[in-house]
Amino acid sequence: MNKLLFCFGFLVWSALVWAGPNDVLRLYNWNGSLSDATIKQFEKSCQCRVQQDFYSDNEEMLAKLAAGAKGYDMVFPSSFVVSAMTKQKLLQQLDHRKLGNLKNIHPAYLSQSYDPANHYTVPTVLTLTSVGYNVERLQKLGLNPQSWSVIFNPAVLQKIKGKVSVLDSSREVFAAALFYLGKDPNTATETDYRAAREAIKRAKPYWATFSNASYIKELATGNLWVSLGYSSDFFQAAEDARHAKRPFHIANVAQQEGNELGVDTMAILASAKRPDLAHLFINFMLEGKNAAQLTNLNGATNPVMTALPFFRADLKNNPIINPSEQTIKRWTVLRELTPPERRSLARMWTEVKVSR
Repeated sequence: MNKLLFCFGFLVWSALVWAGPNDVLRLYNWNGSLSDATIKQFEKSCQCRVQQDFYSDNEEMLAKLAAGAKGYDMVFPSSFVVSAMTKQKLLQQLDHRKLGNLKNIHPAYLSQSYDPANHYTVPTVLTLTSVGYNVERLQKLGLNPQSWSVIFNPAVLQKIKGKVSVLDSSREVFAAALFYLGKDPNTATETDYRAAREAIKRAKPYWATFSNASYIKELATGNLWVSLGYSSDFFQAAEDARHAKRPFHIANVAQQEGNELGVDTMAILASAKRPDLAHLFINFMLEGKNAAQLTNLNGATNPVMTALPFFRADLKNNPIINPSEQTIKRWTVLRELTPPERRSLARMWTEVKVSR
């Protein structure tokens, strides 16, 4: 009898801990984008389990899905690959009736060109391609990081030669150069791109490196003074410098000529086995307190208006993390390039990389 009671008790306990083999939400996500606490809170709220696999860039994610991977319910594509994913029928339409918290998203981040009416995606993490810099070094030199001239103007770059890095990304660097020249990357002509190419060539001799990752450490240790990079990376560099008690501060600022806004989204795969749990997760992440955990973790700009009260105190007045309406209007979500445009940009990028 005691043995039967023990077995029954164990089964009841197991049912409470594990919601069941079919109650599992499977995410294919950016590495490090969600905290364990957030996952546990969702599991508690839905009485389900969450399993995650991770990718480091959109190309890796797309390649795996194109190869036939069907073990995931949700994915988190950047805005510039959403159109391609919908054309390939990789995503299913969202049921907005199950997403009551859509009302919490700032209207400026909805119905973008990559997904009009948000049929397939919901924005979740916003990252500004901008300038990160060593506050004390630039103040001493009297340089203004609020202009792209600190990246592209040779007269300015002479003062910081060898202390500047830019992303190893044709799209990002050309977009910044176009902003510097007063052009909108989404409407730029071939002539505009050629002018941007020449501006990049003139600036390149003053740059130390093209870097997509190492610039975080180099800024935090003082080896670099200025970088063209991502706001979330600059947040990490600032945190690292602060924790290491460096005798300087790393800051991040938007540029007066304009900036590119990168948008990572939440989407449900067409092959999802549990779209019901996926809808629950999206709605969960659109609650202010839950959304704020993303910002507190990685310093991302947040599209959820109700998240602000839950930001870390030191982040609430950050003009990139919590931008003004006027600032938001100067930020541009890049449209998808056409195949001829991609080929042209690739040729120009090769010219830039081989130039001296």
